[in-house]
Amino acid sequence: MDEKDYYLVIKNELGKLLKKKFDEYYLEITANKNFSNKLKKKIDEDRNIIFSFLKEAAPDITGYVESGFLTQLLEWKRYVFVVVEIKRDKLKLDDIYQIRKYSELFDARLSLLISLKDIPEEIKRLSKAVEQLLSQPDGEKIIIAQFSPHEKCFKEWFPKNPFSW
Repeated sequence: MDEKDYYLVIKNELGKLLKKKFDEYYLEITANKNFSNKLKKKIDEDRNIIFSFLKEAAPDITGYVESGFLTQLLEWKRYVFVVVEIKRDKLKLDDIYQIRKYSELFDARLSLLISLKDIPEEIKRLSKAVEQLLSQPDGEKIIIAQFSPHEKCFKEWFPKNPFSW
């Protein structure tokens, strides 16, 4: 199966996790480089330039979450962006830099790199040796997850499960 054959099932499973933690969430498949008006409305006008760059490549899934908790935490924003990149093959270093790019363009607070294979031990060790590898400007970490297509569930989160708080 192609990577794109997993987009919907992963989007739906992520939706179940987001629904438990946030007042509202919205996810859409954006691998085709098309973004709905609902998503575009959440982009601040001074950041609209990002769409010029997303014509070349876009996250597989993009969305946002809203929560009263976030309003208290961030004081100025009720929502934060979510970007998701899915990889069918074994993860590579370039995959991390790809999700970093999307995370920075959207100023995403929840950035997920999802693999259909085991998370390579080399990637885990490198992220410990090069601490900034998974770090984002806001102090959050890029999260790597293993998704089992057969069981239709997430099997592992690295360095932490973002839905366990």
